[in-house]
Amino acid sequence: MLKITNNQTIELDKIKKLDYDKFYSSVVELLNKKENHCVNYFAYPIKDEFQFFIAIADDKNHDIVILSHQLNQDDKKELKSLTEKIFSLHIFEREIYENYGIKFIGHPWLKPVRYPSNRANKTNINDYPFYTIKSNELHEVGVGPIHAGIIEPGHFRFICNGENVLHLEIQLGWQHRGIEQLFLEKKNHLQRNILAENIAGDTVIGHTTAFAQTLESLANFNVSEQLHLERALALELERIAIHTGDIGALCVDAAYHLGANVFGILRTAIINFIQAWCGNRFGKSLIRLGGSNFPFTKELRNELFEVLKSYEKKFEEMARITYRLTSIQNRFELIGTITEKQARIIGTVGLSARMANVLRDVRETHPNIAFQKYPVNPVVLKTGDVMARFVAKKREIRKSISWIRDLLNNFKFKENIEKPNYSLKLKPQHFSISLCEGWRGEICHCAITDKDGALTYYKVKDPSLHNWKVLELSLRNVEISDFPINNKSYNLSYCGNDL
Repeated sequence: MLKITNNQTIELDKIKKLDYDKFYSSVVELLNKKENHCVNYFAYPIKDEFQFFIAIADDKNHDIVILSHQLNQDDKKELKSLTEKIFSLHIFEREIYENYGIKFIGHPWLKPVRYPSNRANKTNINDYPFYTIKSNELHEVGVGPIHAGIIEPGHFRFICNGENVLHLEIQLGWQHRGIEQLFLEKKNHLQRNILAENIAGDTVIGHTTAFAQTLESLANFNVSEQLHLERALALELERIAIHTGDIGALCVDAAYHLGANVFGILRTAIINFIQAWCGNRFGKSLIRLGGSNFPFTKELRNELFEVLKSYEKKFEEMARITYRLTSIQNRFELIGTITEKQARIIGTVGLSARMANVLRDVRETHPNIAFQKYPVNPVVLKTGDVMARFVAKKREIRKSISWIRDLLNNFKFKENIEKPNYSLKLKPQHFSISLCEGWRGEICHCAITDKDGALTYYKVKDPSLHNWKVLELSLRNVEISDFPINNKSYNLSYCGNDL
């Protein structure tokens, strides 16, 4: 088995193509171990074949196993489903089937995922095969795809017995934008860089960092330690900002508007600092291929110290009140619970895994240079309910603030950092993979080049792809009125899933 590390590039010829039986047994053997999980599984057509790649992360030994097999396009488009043995692969096989019509025998339900315009499975989005239960005692509740307020499209179908939810199914794919195809159509690296910023609007830093690491590795281009640290700093600021906003949003759903207002104001202080750094509150234009147009200056360092000092004092004061409120505890405890066993079976990543006693954090298990030099000790909780996700966000904010202070106190930032480089030449016939721990969880970007060094395939995986199924499952036997709180506690991405 070929093992590589995070942000590594390997020649395609070194990735051995297995027959499917060997591929199948190897994947099952690896994913039956607790320390392993799938970070990406995809197929793409090349010449007269479909080429398959799976990347399995070993969280204990800090490496990634790459396995491959191929299927002749003239052969019968059928393969034995891995989902029968490893349920976490259900979403990847569904996507492959939707895109290329390759049927996975034994898959429980090959439903559409994204509805791309060039898909092989032309199922109409209005004909989605929802799970149903025939009963005179039960009723269905449909919500979306158009929602009140500022939210992206998604349809939620509840099957209820009175107020109690027996089953929830979420249908996405309403806004497929063809992001992965655009990475191939855009030949200019700056265009691709800007495209990466728009994969998910709340994860600009996370996705753009993964993109930059992928292409820099593919070009064998080494950036300075300072640039790695500046990107990590931005990543932790993004984590603080979004978690703060999420805590405020949960206060809204629990009708605690004082907390909602204060946490909203505190989030604004963090994103306003990001705007002072690069001119955009969400970090657009900050992460650039090969360098930066906005070095972290001494003035910014001093300002960030003051911002964090003010933020931390107000955050701790408001958190001390909010987290002790009986009304908050009553609404959040034992609601939307996921067990460790369920989290592992589903393949959950990020905070949604860590709140159920599953340590999945790229900063710890597959760290880049920044997190190797300044390690993070991830927050792991056990109860797996809304309260666990609420508490985890608070504790992760504290961890991020501590990490940033450690960095600012110990690293001497220089202002003559390298400028962006959009003329990087990518190595021909290579495979590259990058993992990045965004605020929501594990982001994975993969890139493949042809004999001329041009991108022939680009694959993006947002952590939400793993975690939507967790949200569905965690609402069973919960009153439907608790859905908004449970949903907000995950804060999963529609566009990150739909790409």
